[in-house]
Amino acid sequence: MLPEIRHIGIVGLGYVGLPLAVAFAQAGFRVTGIDTNAEKVAAVNHCESYIGDIQSTTLTELSRWITATTTFSALDYCDAVVICVPTPLNKDGNPDVSYIIHAVDEVALHLHWNMLIVLESTTYPGTTTEIVLPRLLDRHLEVGKDFYLCFSPERVDPGRKDWTIRTTPKVIGGITPRCLEVGTALYEEIVDTVVPVSSTESAEMVKLLENTFRAVNIALANEMLLICERLGLDAWEVINAAATKPFGFMKFTPGPGVGGHCIPIDPLYLSWKLKSLKFKARFIELADEINSSMPAYWVGKVQDALNSVGKPLKGSWILVLGVAYKPNVNDMRESPALDIMHLLAEKGAEVNYHDPHVPVLWYHSCWMPSIDNLYEALIAADCVVIVTDHAAYDWEKVERLAKVIVDTRNVLNKKGENK
Repeated sequence: MLPEIRHIGIVGLGYVGLPLAVAFAQAGFRVTGIDTNAEKVAAVNHCESYIGDIQSTTLTELSRWITATTTFSALDYCDAVVICVPTPLNKDGNPDVSYIIHAVDEVALHLHWNMLIVLESTTYPGTTTEIVLPRLLDRHLEVGKDFYLCFSPERVDPGRKDWTIRTTPKVIGGITPRCLEVGTALYEEIVDTVVPVSSTESAEMVKLLENTFRAVNIALANEMLLICERLGLDAWEVINAAATKPFGFMKFTPGPGVGGHCIPIDPLYLSWKLKSLKFKARFIELADEINSSMPAYWVGKVQDALNSVGKPLKGSWILVLGVAYKPNVNDMRESPALDIMHLLAEKGAEVNYHDPHVPVLWYHSCWMPSIDNLYEALIAADCVVIVTDHAAYDWEKVERLAKVIVDTRNVLNKKGENK
């Protein structure tokens, strides 16, 4: 007989945790969100969403079912807890699992009989068994019998409408078969298709493979841009023509780099793990090198574009259009726009930005607001750099008003050429 789970604790109320809390509440579960950020906790309790994919009206409708707190003691009353904390890289480029460790240590203080713990934070294979499990065994409860531990990688893609938590298949692995059975039963309440795998290590590896696949193929598209430029060819024309093949090809396009929490970071978790096993992940490291070099490539294009009209980059007024890491979201995590802005400023340019989804951003140790009057700025700018192709922009007007344009997304169908 499976343990009854009616009250869920969600540790981490960010881009993964808050949508997950909503999904469980919509399925009839009572949900307690836990976050160390008091502002997020207050926002949830006041039914004010700070995540673009979640409407404040939805939080209002679910206010009977969702509450938030900064204290982990609420887990005493939870039947299951899902950990959705950040897993960034540290200053040396190595995995930083300190958020996981802190969350698990707090969970351990409130671990009780029949409790299910699921880690959703992206991490390297072995984290659940090597870091999480030992911290939960101090209470002398037996995993798979007295409590249950699983890993299930999050697959949230901010801004998507076609794939939701409900419709996106959910991979899960358990420490024991019984753990897997309990975890699968829980997720079947909110997901149409649950995909069980043989171990937590396999589930951890699934997530890294997914994003490594994307990182490597984006790097290939970016390198194809550089190759086609050397050969005097149009990379977008080549890619679009190749994409007409109905089998054996998947379209990826070049751009300013890669952003978001997953693609720039997850493959490096795998690379780091393999280094400890004396194995070099050559594809991963090459892809990171290529993708990381793209902001500098586009800054060079800005310099070339200004030179073509007799202006130096130093002292020029540059307007960056779109700073979120992908279209139609406000997510700034690892956005290549920040690298482009930094490199432009280093070369003496005066840099401003406009983004309808990001009213202010932290830049050069202070808050920079988005330009108020977009069309006046388009006319005044010496060069406009299109970094994020938000649907809200009137691209025909952008093209008409700007003096010089560098289009990193080919959104104007200029095929990478400068105006």
